[in-house]
Amino acid sequence: MGSNNFANKVIALTGGASGMGYASAVLLASRGAKVSIADVNADGLERVKAEIEAGSGGAVMTTVCDIRDSNAVKSWIAATVEAWGPLDGVANIGGVIGRQIMRDTVAEIEDDDWDFVMDVNLRGMMHCLRAQIPHVKDGGSIVNFASTSGLVGHPLNGAYCASKHGVIGLSRCAARELGPKGIRVNCIAPGPIDTPMLSNSDDLRGQDLTFDMVCLKRIGKATEVAELVAWLLCDGSTFITGAVNVIDGGWVC
Repeated sequence: MGSNNFANKVIALTGGASGMGYASAVLLASRGAKVSIADVNADGLERVKAEIEAGSGGAVMTTVCDIRDSNAVKSWIAATVEAWGPLDGVANIGGVIGRQIMRDTVAEIEDDDWDFVMDVNLRGMMHCLRAQIPHVKDGGSIVNFASTSGLVGHPLNGAYCASKHGVIGLSRCAARELGPKGIRVNCIAPGPIDTPMLSNSDDLRGQDLTFDMVCLKRIGKATEVAELVAWLLCDGSTFITGAVNVIDGGWVC
């Protein structure tokens, strides 16, 4: 499975209705993958499905699925495997920033926002891995989305930072467990990427982000992240596992 050839490879992907997940689904389908996309955004799923079918014409199936619901995740994966067979790769991209980002300190975080962020970003990731792992082929690849906020601390960002630190820890445990089967588990840690999530973050801050601290002095593109997803899923990265792959233009270097 070279980086430019995913012909007939079965990929399960969350968060594909917008942003980095959308770009990744379109790219993988354009390279021949059969992409099963799950997201809570039904309209976004219709758009990505239409773009894939109008463009590459690749095989695509979409499922409205809230990853906080373990049974819904199991049903999505079961339907994918029934239709196309076992999984060659997984990209768990879906996540949220929370309602109180850049507003509340650790001492001020409310239970409902803490629970919302953790339930989607960390518990939801666990639900996905638990459903997916039994169906991943030996030698397959799993890519989980963390964040640069999973590597450092940010003030007024406690729930999100904690959830993404947790994703990295969970992924490294899975890498240890699945290594004997040749299954690789890696994280991607995006920095400032031009996505609806970043726009929502700007709205919550009440001002636009600046990128003076980014070495490349610009915001990243979702398509650039998609290329990293494809590389980690392909045979070009077969000796990489348990790694956190930062793509942030030099924000945290």
